[in-house]
Amino acid sequence: MSGTSLTGWGRTGFSQARVLRPRHDDEIAQIYRDERFVIARGLGRSYGDAAQLGGGVVLDNRGFDQIGPVAADGTVRLGAGVSFDELLTVALPLGWFVPVTPGTRQVTMGGALGADVHGKNHHVDGSFASHVRALRVVTPQGTFDVSPERDPELFWGTFGAMGLTGFVTELTLALAPVETDQVLVDTDRFDNLEAVMNAMIDGDANYHYSVAWVDCMTRGKHLGRAILTRGEHATRDEVAEVSLRAPRTGRLRVPFAPPSGLLNRASVRAFNELWFRSAPRHEAREPQSIQSFFHPLDGVRDWNLLYGKRGFVQYQFVVPDDHAATIEAVITRLSSAKVASFLAVLKRFGPGNRGPLSFPRAGWTLALDLPVGAPTLARVLDELDDLVLEAGGRIYFAKDARLDAAKVGAMYPRLGEFRELKERVDPRGQLTSDLARRLHLVGN
Repeated sequence: MSGTSLTGWGRTGFSQARVLRPRHDDEIAQIYRDERFVIARGLGRSYGDAAQLGGGVVLDNRGFDQIGPVAADGTVRLGAGVSFDELLTVALPLGWFVPVTPGTRQVTMGGALGADVHGKNHHVDGSFASHVRALRVVTPQGTFDVSPERDPELFWGTFGAMGLTGFVTELTLALAPVETDQVLVDTDRFDNLEAVMNAMIDGDANYHYSVAWVDCMTRGKHLGRAILTRGEHATRDEVAEVSLRAPRTGRLRVPFAPPSGLLNRASVRAFNELWFRSAPRHEAREPQSIQSFFHPLDGVRDWNLLYGKRGFVQYQFVVPDDHAATIEAVITRLSSAKVASFLAVLKRFGPGNRGPLSFPRAGWTLALDLPVGAPTLARVLDELDDLVLEAGGRIYFAKDARLDAAKVGAMYPRLGEFRELKERVDPRGQLTSDLARRLHLVGN
């Protein structure tokens, strides 16, 4: 079948599909009548194959780009194709910020709810789903306006389902008030993993935002040395210059994919050493822009090309609090296997929500960027899956590109509940994707 070649942000697997851009609910309904297999896609920032459908039809959601007025209580009605960047351009100058943001602004609202994204504040504010008041979902069985009170099964079942319950065309989101476009940031450097994890347990209740960069190349007494950054939105009285400027789009661009292997064990080790030594041992209340604190990688367009033509795998998991030792075990395994992780991010999660496929749950989450190329990578990741599974944890579908389907049911014990919902809204199994097929999430 001829079509467009699509891949995820990790660039590890391509497939061909016809891409259509509907602009109205009835267009989507007609596509359901005309086509056998369909999935939605936003800006393609899922790392694996969640928004691909080999041999099928991919519906680009960017045709739903309306942004309604922000109400006095901060709620706003949005098209699902609106990106975080576009929303902040409108909302931030008015004194409103997104309640939850992933590490990039180049994600659509539809993509955010499909992945039920989380940010540096999950331990306080939960995931994206916690701030959505209503959805409009176009399914093969019809168009439904849903909320936590109106068809809560479809409402909650859509978060984390990666588009498998239908095409979301619009949503109502509750924004968060801010007085400035700056964040006051505390930075602390720790010599090992135990020290940073203790600091996060003891101190995160005092911070709205918290995240730790972890060095996965170290061993022994310096295993998992880390840089912890925690912050709060600055008020007018706390900064010298009060402003509410929208974030700027990055001007730097990676022009081409360099040879694979550029990010190898030696280069990552050198970068980690430089990054760790350049951080202050302790710095308090440093003013940083919203852009630099929340979305530093947006300063470089197409940064994923830096991993070379073979791409990279982002591996993210969560384990409950009583299995915190799994974090150390994972880093120990990576270090001993000499698998380089260019970026490792550790965060705390608060309680999860009612979504059967929503990823976050109370505990610890670690995200790893792993260049493809190390001969032991596949085997090591399979071993990490087993560690996570033994701890009662799970892998994040929005990042996955290689999980064994046999492990999904144990990681997501409410998968059967989701399949029952899927049968109700999509009895012919039209809504599917390369990820859904690979992981046997649905019956087609």
